Amino acid sequence: MSQTALNLVAISIFLMTLSVLLGPLIHLSPTVPAIATFTILGIATFDNFSLQGKGGAIFVDWIAGFSPEHRDRIIHHEAGHFLVAHLLDIPVTGYTLSAWEAWKQGQPGQGGVTFDDAELASQLERGTISAQILDRYCTIWMAGIVAETLVFNRAEGGADDQSKLAGVLASLGFSKSACQQKQRFHILQAKTLLQENWSSYEALVQSMQQRASVADCQGVISQSAS
Repeated sequence: MSQTALNLVAISIFLMTLSVLLGPLIHLSPTVPAIATFTILGIATFDNFSLQGKGGAIFVDWIAGFSPEHRDRIIHHEAGHFLVAHLLDIPVTGYTLSAWEAWKQGQPGQGGVTFDDAELASQLERGTISAQILDRYCTIWMAGIVAETLVFNRAEGGADDQSKLAGVLASLGFSKSACQQKQRFHILQAKTLLQENWSSYEALVQSMQQRASVADCQGVISQSAS
């Protein structure tokens, strides 16, 4: 069961318990919390088995989207991925800034920057990968966390990025300690690239806030760097 579905189950249990305790005091019919609980459980079950948890992710992301800081964090996080990929010559094919946008484009998760990673996938399938390609992608994966930290002093997102990096390194035979060391190294690499190209980063953030196309975002980066 997805984490979102588990959260909905926990909410339904909490509501039922609360209604049992407070129902007699506020003259609440036991039918009301029962219906609410069964509805929430039904939604959680449908989402888990029919939508693979995407419905709950969209709902939670929609609620979080009411926070201006949350929306701002996402844009700054994804702009970090976008800029570093551009600087390292990894083609960006698109970006989304919410789970709803990602779902409409047929992407998994809650959105993000997508790349033309056919070369990476091909090398991973063969079980060998060039050091250059590995280093580029590891730096790109860490760039979102770095960008968010530089702007907000700490990162709230990036767990998926860390898992992706750890998963790829583990599949290549890296030990846990080696994975952690490599993650720290690429965090420093991403930080250097972002700080050296900060004017381009800020211009890119403004473009992404306006939902500019990938081509327009790339143009803004080039103009800011000139």
